[in-house]
Amino acid sequence: MRVFVAGASGAIGRPLVRKLVAAGHEVTGMTRREERAEEIRGVGARAVVCDAFDAERLREVVVEAEPEAVVHMLTALPQKFNPRSDYLAQTSRIRVEGTRNLLAAARAAGARRVVAEGIALFYRPEGDWVKSEEAPLYEEAPGHFGPAYGAAIELERLVLGAEDIEGIVLRCGWLYGPGTFYDRDGQQAKEAIKRRLPVVGAGTGTFSFIHVEDIADAVLAALERGAPGAYNVTDDEPAPMGEWVPVFAEALGAKPPRRVPTWLAAVIAGRATAAGALDLRGASNAKAKRELGWQPAHPSWRQGFGEELAQQG
Repeated sequence: MRVFVAGASGAIGRPLVRKLVAAGHEVTGMTRREERAEEIRGVGARAVVCDAFDAERLREVVVEAEPEAVVHMLTALPQKFNPRSDYLAQTSRIRVEGTRNLLAAARAAGARRVVAEGIALFYRPEGDWVKSEEAPLYEEAPGHFGPAYGAAIELERLVLGAEDIEGIVLRCGWLYGPGTFYDRDGQQAKEAIKRRLPVVGAGTGTFSFIHVEDIADAVLAALERGAPGAYNVTDDEPAPMGEWVPVFAEALGAKPPRRVPTWLAAVIAGRATAAGALDLRGASNAKAKRELGWQPAHPSWRQGFGEELAQQG
């Protein structure tokens, strides 16, 4: 299959391109920077340099690649983030404007299927702690999460509603592995080592994690099978903050995390971030396993953190 990967040099794109080539697919990988293009070529794929906001250039490179399927893994997350700032603004712009441009290019190229990266952390914080894809989304999220969640919802609307295209959105959990906030060089690891990644209040906010290699495997599955729609791509063990933060710190060789009251977390990180530490919902991967025939090679963050961080240590 001819596959065009937008975001081919990112944390998910790198293992994805490698796996696609190994599976025998003809791959064109897109990156914004020339220095990353050589990495893409190095694993046997064709590389193009393009910005998703340049609609005309994007159309040209996608049409030239003649893909049967297009993969949308575009984000613009900073290396460091300030929870009080709108650090997701550029990624939100990509999820709306970049998605529109990429879909137009895919349609012009005659691609039949688009697989896009979504998020699994925007379910409304009510009721069950672990949500299926049918659960209501958090459309009225507070603070800077409001625009970010709104952009993720718009990405889904665009991809799943695209005419003449089979659209699939993979709602990914919290990423860990190389190039993420949770690898040894990532911001969350550095914060944990400094004991600045605390358990907030009762630590009930429920997180669903996923290794970047497992997302790449889910993309391969979604390219070949599965009905159009949204799928949670997470590991098998959604966990409250009070459980996973101490395990993460231990895997790093750090001291146990501090526990801080909710009011203090709100002062330091903002009310929306503090609220998420208490009421965030996890996501069930049952549909992806059942309908895509996908299984995470890292079924739990418990082992995944230890194995990944030991390899990097």
